[in-house]
Amino acid sequence: MREWIGFIVRFIVSALVLLLVAAVLPGIRIAGFTGALIAAAVIAILGYIAERLLGDRVSPQSRGLVGFITSAVVIYLAKFIIPAYLSVSIIGALLAAFVIGIIDAFVPTLIR
Repeated sequence: MREWIGFIVRFIVSALVLLLVAAVLPGIRIAGFTGALIAAAVIAILGYIAERLLGDRVSPQSRGLVGFITSAVVIYLAKFIIPAYLSVSIIGALLAAFVIGIIDAFVPTLIR
């Protein structure tokens, strides 16, 4: 039960971060909180697939340049899966990956 609560909290926080990023950055739009939750789920799934394909180089603990580019690509690709909920330009994806990387530095993924 505790794992499910942590899982739910993680997605809610991720959705709030996406809403914040969309509010302050140009080139990214999210259709409300429900859209942010759906986008967070799709981005998490795509990120998981990327991490499985590319290994530890893209894990949250070792982001670096490869992780940054991978994050931007994952955010950009998500728009094709859920176009009704997420709209993002290439610049918007790069900026979002940068800001989310900064937030991850202060709020580690293990806590979220």
